[in-house]
Amino acid sequence: MTRPETGGPAGAPASFGARLHAALADRGQLCAGIDPHAGLLAEWGLPDDVGGLERFAMTAVEAVAGEASVVKPQSAFYERFGSRGVAVLERVVATAREAGALVLLDVKRGDIGSTSQAYADAYLDPASPLAADAITASPYLGFGSLDPMVESARRHCAGVFVLALTSNKEGPEVQHARAVGPEPGAPDGRSVAGVVLDHLRALNAGAQPLGSFGAVVGATIGETTEDLAFNGPVLAPGYGAQGGTPADLRRIFGASAHAVLASTSRDLLRHGPDPVALRDAVRRGNEELADALADGADA
Repeated sequence: MTRPETGGPAGAPASFGARLHAALADRGQLCAGIDPHAGLLAEWGLPDDVGGLERFAMTAVEAVAGEASVVKPQSAFYERFGSRGVAVLERVVATAREAGALVLLDVKRGDIGSTSQAYADAYLDPASPLAADAITASPYLGFGSLDPMVESARRHCAGVFVLALTSNKEGPEVQHARAVGPEPGAPDGRSVAGVVLDHLRALNAGAQPLGSFGAVVGATIGETTEDLAFNGPVLAPGYGAQGGTPADLRRIFGASAHAVLASTSRDLLRHGPDPVALRDAVRRGNEELADALADGADA
């Protein structure tokens, strides 16, 4: 599986950031989550087994991947069916990319050393059947624990979205905590989320038109004093059914809103199993975001 060449120098593959920047301009900022949890399978009249998973996931990806800039499958909902579920996930990834969408595989992996490298090989190396354009990752073993993923992303022109300011109620106890400095116990002054964002800012320094290392920042986090301008993309889960609105995106991200992927799953997938209704929902979502974020840019 090779990555598309859309602007790299001298025939080299373009970076993930460059490909994402082009995709956002071409297809819009809605990120289509394909999360086949049991409740949605039931809403579609499907059994909670691997057959229902396959019908759900393939119907959804075939409907939306030609419209959405990014398709985001949540790996856990496939893994719960074992190897046959993972085989469906492989088909979802391949189908989405064949239709021209970028695939952001939501795995939230985080480990150290050779294990971190194995995760990178599984999800970022084009030789893998699960290779995606980008993954989500957890930095809470220390940002340096993600180095194998970062280096693999650079080598394979892929991307990594790192958890920074998530909207789950448990997040602040870690993300808002104050970091320590190089001396044991010495306060750093920054929040843990701020440290993560500073690492991303360094990784993306000088990248044009957009860096390949993103942050996960919830669309429902409320107010924040963190600097969200780090020359990289943002995955904003919580858009739609969980309460996030275009106004929230303008308020939270300001001048960086153009680099935000507004992620929606439940709000989109409730339009299934009708493929036409699913496609239309992606189009409407992208139009709503384009109008709202353009208004914010002009304000």
